[in-house]
Amino acid sequence: MTLAAALPNAATRALCAYDPGHDLPALRRRFGAVLAELGSNENPLGPSPRAVAAIETALPEIFRYPDPKGGALKTALARHLEVGAGQIALGNGSHELLMLIAQCFADAHTSVVFSEFGFAVFPIATAAAGARPIRVPALTPDHAAMPLGHDLDAMAAAICSDTRIAYLANPNNPTGTWFDDAALAALLARVPPTTLVVVDEAYHEFVDDAALTSALPLLQKHPNLVVTRTFSKAHALAGLRVGYAVGSRENISIIERLRESFNVNSLALAAAEAALGDPEHVARSKAFNLAERTWLAAQLRSRGLRVLPSQTNFVLVDFERDAASIEHALFERGVIVRPMGGYRLPEFLRISVGSRAENERLLEALP
Repeated sequence: MTLAAALPNAATRALCAYDPGHDLPALRRRFGAVLAELGSNENPLGPSPRAVAAIETALPEIFRYPDPKGGALKTALARHLEVGAGQIALGNGSHELLMLIAQCFADAHTSVVFSEFGFAVFPIATAAAGARPIRVPALTPDHAAMPLGHDLDAMAAAICSDTRIAYLANPNNPTGTWFDDAALAALLARVPPTTLVVVDEAYHEFVDDAALTSALPLLQKHPNLVVTRTFSKAHALAGLRVGYAVGSRENISIIERLRESFNVNSLALAAAEAALGDPEHVARSKAFNLAERTWLAAQLRSRGLRVLPSQTNFVLVDFERDAASIEHALFERGVIVRPMGGYRLPEFLRISVGSRAENERLLEALP
């Protein structure tokens, strides 16, 4: 064994570095303005003008360290979410927070439950903590209501005495699937208080199903619940990396112990606070996404393709054969989508909802 192989701890040895996919800066240089970036679930409308103005205002103070507590943003979030500021932890995107939760609450003597085809960070966070992963099979691909969605009954049954975390994503990436408020409440009623239930709501603002609101109203009844969200999607601040977790004061205080100092930069703090003050921009983004997602899904289905139901700003498309050649053909024409081989769904491609021009380019480029 080499020194480099011997030095890392057991959990780190089992990890692989994050694969960002294609080299997008190089592709932007290659294709220029015609590049259709439909692989990262970004908001093609861009951020609120208020957020951009806040960044410009904050720039002269860039030589200063940011507020280590993120006080102004926490206050704005507390008002927006109707929770206490002490119930909120800020992160460098929700990714950091999902990793921190595993580091804080799981270890080599515990297990973590998550769904097959759930968000990729869940197994990574589990492995980084050295915990035992319990990957619960998703609903079958031919499930009438929610193909490939979380099987909440099976997840509840999989939780055992050493399970410290159950990770859920609602709606879920990469499948776009979801479960309603009643189903989540029923799950929480079955989970022991010694298991933390983490519900990632990264795509919350895009939801249009009236039966799905948020896990947040269940916090008071279930102190073992934590909800994570991000400003990367509907608020279109992906380049600034800012997310947040909401939970009981006790659990948030534990996360704060391990949170890196100054983990959210000053421009992100300013922009996120300003973005919260522009609900009209979020409403426009939601309306645009719903209309364009509906149109794109209909166009894809008209070509005989199976498009899974979605409550997000992307669709998961089943090509019913290995989709690698299709993804490559799109890539060569400057259309970037997300292959699903890493999720063990090689027949599928995840396609972000872009502008109408980008979506038309996708349809034109499909082989």
